[in-house]
Amino acid sequence: MTVLKSFFAGAVLSALSALASAATNPLSVHVLNLQDGLPSPGVNVTLEKQDGKNWDMLNSAATNEQGRITGLYPEGRGLEKGTYRVTFKTGEWFKSHKTSSFFPEVPVIFEVDGTVPHYHIPLLLSPYGFSTYRGN
Repeated sequence: MTVLKSFFAGAVLSALSALASAATNPLSVHVLNLQDGLPSPGVNVTLEKQDGKNWDMLNSAATNEQGRITGLYPEGRGLEKGTYRVTFKTGEWFKSHKTSSFFPEVPVIFEVDGTVPHYHIPLLLSPYGFSTYRGN
């Protein structure tokens, strides 16, 4: 019973830590696979900020079991106004699932204007199409 209590306590602390990170991090993403209606764990995602004609890499991570990255913006940094690009590496994810796809990656370019403290970018994905929008 003690092992079960320890496991449960660890799971609760992990969930609380993820919630705290999500509450303080200004950028999150979520990937759902429309082909089977399930989250897409293991999708690699990069975040870049535009600097003139160049893109500066800020962070990268992979989606968790719920298809989410709750904190994609670099920890300890304030969200700056500007143009950002989140790139979902969809081709490699589909290949790892032995599924053909048309899009090797899905770049989403968006503007941060400083009017909201948190930006959420969901990606609805299938092998031959995708949709995204500004979530909350």
